[in-house]
Amino acid sequence: MAWRPDRLLPGFEALELGAPDDYDGRVMATLVRLPVPDARRGAVLYVHGFIDYFFQRHMAERFAAEGYAFYALDLRKHGRSLLPHQHPCFCKDIAEYYGDITRALAEIDTDVLLAGHSTGGLICSLYKHQGELRDRVRALWLNSPFLAINASGPRLLELHTAKMLGNLFPFMNNPSAVLPAYVMSLHRNWGGEWDFDLSLKPLLGFPAYFGWLHAIFEAQAKVHAGLSLSCPVLSMHSDEADIVLDWKQISRWSHTLGNNVSVRQFPGGLHDLVLSRAEIREEVFRQLFAWAELPSS
Repeated sequence: MAWRPDRLLPGFEALELGAPDDYDGRVMATLVRLPVPDARRGAVLYVHGFIDYFFQRHMAERFAAEGYAFYALDLRKHGRSLLPHQHPCFCKDIAEYYGDITRALAEIDTDVLLAGHSTGGLICSLYKHQGELRDRVRALWLNSPFLAINASGPRLLELHTAKMLGNLFPFMNNPSAVLPAYVMSLHRNWGGEWDFDLSLKPLLGFPAYFGWLHAIFEAQAKVHAGLSLSCPVLSMHSDEADIVLDWKQISRWSHTLGNNVSVRQFPGGLHDLVLSRAEIREEVFRQLFAWAELPSS
């Protein structure tokens, strides 16, 4: 396949990354790039979160202005890569995504700053630990990484029960597990600042499959046991303004990733920090690019 104009973001290009069939049948991922004439600071590869896809044009343009070649990956069964016959946003094991990242890194063909938001942050952390081309990842930037389940008491017990069922019946699901408040806080239709495709990031989400939940618990257990990553890691989070994850859990478990981890808090930020109000996201970018220029990163 060749690079073609991206169907969602004018000025961007997209490349279909083929993959072996899985239990759903045909599989693909999509690599998106913003062509830039000057990439003196190297390349970045961004990986989105759960029930999400790449639409943050302003983030790509900011990286390009700072001298980075910007790439983003719509993982299999998400966004541009979701095919009609597939279970949306589903995996039985986080390792299913490793091949998508490996094929993207092979196409980029240089070392990268690997950036992950939410579930993407969990996936990127484990890819750096186990992925085939993990040596191509020179540093990790994690934007509100999903390193622990945000639940306690009876709700956590319910999720553990669903996890156990998911190991046996992976496609059992809760069709209303995703609450609409977060998408409403983002999208222009409900007073937010941003416009994105509501068929790819729906107001009511997609069903939360129990097999996916099992995969998340298993992946998070690996993080909690410690990954001993050798590369620099920058983990960012909000405070109680994050209505999706618990910032205290992000802060706690980020320190298990390795010995060169910086954790930064941005009070008042949204779950996706680069979608926060202007003054917060500008501070996110300022601190990110300052960190990225440090000799160790």
